[in-house]
Amino acid sequence: MRRRFMGPAPVSNEPRMNHQIDADEVRLIDADGEQLGVLSRDAAMAKAEAAGLDLVEVSAKAQPPVCKLMDAGRAKYERKKRESTQRKKQTRITVKEVKLRPKTGQHDFETKAGHARRFLEGGDKVKVTIMFRGREMAHPEIARAHIDKMVETLADVAEVEQVARFEGRNMFAILAPNKEALKLRAKTRAAQIKEQEAAKEAARAASAERAAEQAAVEAAAAAATSAKEEEASASEAVAAD
Repeated sequence: MRRRFMGPAPVSNEPRMNHQIDADEVRLIDADGEQLGVLSRDAAMAKAEAAGLDLVEVSAKAQPPVCKLMDAGRAKYERKKRESTQRKKQTRITVKEVKLRPKTGQHDFETKAGHARRFLEGGDKVKVTIMFRGREMAHPEIARAHIDKMVETLADVAEVEQVARFEGRNMFAILAPNKEALKLRAKTRAAQIKEQEAAKEAARAASAERAAEQAAVEAAAAAATSAKEEEASASEAVAAD
C-alpha cells in the first residue's frame, strides 16, 4: 500500500512550552522576572511543576533558549485580549462612492456633496465618479468641472488623494479626510455639545427652583388653611363652654 505524503506540519505562531522544548539547557526566568541562570530542561521543568506553572520558551534563538515560568493559558488569554483591544482602536477607513453625471443639476450636486461631506466627517474616503453615456464622452471637461467643484465644496474637510482620471467610461477622483480640518471640526462640535449640556443643566436648575417655589407656596397655603381650621375649632370650643 502506497504511503500518502501529508506534507510538512503547519507552523505554529505559539511559543513552545513544557515538553515541546527540545533544548538540553535553558536560561530560566521565574514568574517574578528574576534570572535563575542556566538549568537543564528537566530541572527547569521540575521548577515549573513545583510552582504549578508552565515552562514557556520566550526566546528560541538565544543560546541557550530563554524560558520563563508562567501560566500559559492566562498569558494567551491576556494577549488575545490586548490584540482585540488594539484592533478595536484601529481606525478602519473605507471608500464610499458618490456618483454624478455630466448633466447633474445644482440641487442633485448639493445633495451628493452633502453625502460626501458626511462620509468624510466620519473618517471615510470618498470616490467621486462621473458616469458618461453615449456622446457625453466627447465633453470630458464638463466632468472635470464637476469634480473640481466637488473638491472646492469639500475643501474644508478633504484633500485630493487621487486626481481625476478615466476608468473605462467613467471619470473619478478620490478624496481623503483632511485630518487637521476634522480635528478642528471635532473640537468645535465638542464645544457645542458642552454648551448644550450647560444649557440643559441651567434649564434643569431653573425647573428645580420653580418646583421649590411652588412647593413653598403650597406649604404656606396648607399652613394657612390649618391655622384657620384650628381657629375655627377653638371658637367652637369656646361657644360650647
